[in-house]
Amino acid sequence: MIKIQEKDFDLEDEIKVIKFKHNNIGAVSTFIGYVRNISHKKKVKFIDLEVYPEMAIKSLCNICDQAKKKWELIDTLIIHRFGKLNVNEKIVLVAAFSIHRQDSIAACNFIMDYLKKEAPFWKKEFYNKNYSWI
Repeated sequence: MIKIQEKDFDLEDEIKVIKFKHNNIGAVSTFIGYVRNISHKKKVKFIDLEVYPEMAIKSLCNICDQAKKKWELIDTLIIHRFGKLNVNEKIVLVAAFSIHRQDSIAACNFIMDYLKKEAPFWKKEFYNKNYSWI
């Protein structure tokens, strides 16, 4: 499942939705990314994330499909937020569901590595007097 949204999310609620659909899940590995207060030795006030939803959904579905080919996964979940996000707010959730932990841990790392390097999201960090695109 892929969600691109402005609103915040609740980890437990999101996992419950997937677990309700599958009763054979034995492991769930998750990663949650937050807005940091420091980046490149500058104090961050907030960030603004831009996205083309159709492009992002296609790209994220592709990476989840690749993960499902590499590991025995029951399901995957990516929630990525966009818009203005303040320090300490959640940006992203990646969850991989499997029977055994090794598959879910490896898949979660694989998907997150892709998100950091390849996913079509653009981040603008705002500092006290200026900003920069990351």
